[in-house]
Amino acid sequence: MRVASARTIAARVLVRVERDGAFAAASLDAELSRHPQLDPRDRALATELAYGSLRVRVGLLEQVSSFAARGIEGLDPLARAHLLLAAYQILFLARVPAFAAVDEAVDAIKNERGAKLAGFLNAVLRRFVRERGGDRREEWARKAVERSTPVWLRRTLGLTLGADGAASFLEPRVPPMGICVFDAEARGEWMHRLQAAHPDARFAEGKLSPHAILVENAGDPKVLTGFGVGWMPQEEGSQVVALALGARPGDRVLDACAGRGNKTAILRRGVGEGGQVDAADLHPAKLERLMTVDPARAPQRAFAVDWTQGPGDCTGPYDRILVDAPCSGVGTVGRRPDILLRRTEADVESLAATQAAILRTVVTLLAPGGHLVYAVCSVLRREAEEVLAQVADILEPAPFDATTIDGALTAEHAFRLLPSVHDTDGYFVASLRRVSG
Repeated sequence: MRVASARTIAARVLVRVERDGAFAAASLDAELSRHPQLDPRDRALATELAYGSLRVRVGLLEQVSSFAARGIEGLDPLARAHLLLAAYQILFLARVPAFAAVDEAVDAIKNERGAKLAGFLNAVLRRFVRERGGDRREEWARKAVERSTPVWLRRTLGLTLGADGAASFLEPRVPPMGICVFDAEARGEWMHRLQAAHPDARFAEGKLSPHAILVENAGDPKVLTGFGVGWMPQEEGSQVVALALGARPGDRVLDACAGRGNKTAILRRGVGEGGQVDAADLHPAKLERLMTVDPARAPQRAFAVDWTQGPGDCTGPYDRILVDAPCSGVGTVGRRPDILLRRTEADVESLAATQAAILRTVVTLLAPGGHLVYAVCSVLRREAEEVLAQVADILEPAPFDATTIDGALTAEHAFRLLPSVHDTDGYFVASLRRVSG
């Protein structure tokens, strides 16, 4: 098998997304798994190229098309993919010389589609370099970001974060890979063991979670020392969401929207042997997988529940409940750039109604004096403050009751994690209690 390059892998991902409507993350994982021999740095570059170029796809293709007399709509997806990747490198990756980006794209198409098409790409891209790659490169990059973001989302982000905050949020950015050390006190030991076993990779302590190690240039996490034994892959912001609940030894806790169960594992450690963590989710298959992991990390009980219809077989009361609600996922756009191609304003409205309905059911299981944390991997007000306003008759703000995360995040009753500030995915996290009386 011919050894693939980072560019080749990224191009295949772009083709899958455009031609088949595939999800970028799943497509990238599949491509990388086909080439386990790929150097970790090339894996990182393939990720940056695929996610970054998808993030600004609409705006970049508009700019590139202006230099082709007949446009680029008639090109096959692979040719468009290489045009897009080269344009992304020229505008957004200053460390890559423009002529090198052009030559790589032309050579790739020549090998795949022949000299004639390669000549066309060469002419278009060299015009692009002359007109877009000079002193105004950053200006054209900003325009590509703006044009690639749906109007409704630009407007909503502006209302939520302000103009400058929205612009920072929308910059193409892939958060570092995060891992969660099961025992926070052993993080230093695992840092040492990982660095010794993988000297070409970079490992750094997380900024917010005492469990977090941030990883760069390490390749597939499944091949790293200690996978599944001392730690699990988990983005640092996700760890913060679980820690914000403040689970204590002996607590009875509900992870109401458990999903894959990463947060459940953190909650299990928080309650200790004398506590209990139950997990619920809409999808029974997820719960079945969750119950088969290490017993020390799996919930004691699991319930398949559609919270919009009622609590099902799930019974309380619980001292603490985590509602990591289904949401638009806007906060994960760095790692899931195709969200911009899939989500609509109507989706956000529908999800906000679902989020409020979940809270109205789940709160009935909260013990008097108990704590509830509401979280979404979105930064939009419509899925955050406005949802809480809908349930203000039953839930009110309460001080965070957590001691294991950065206190600066919990100075108020709610906080946002922002990629541009915290180097995590984007989240909204709020601490709540039942309205008395």
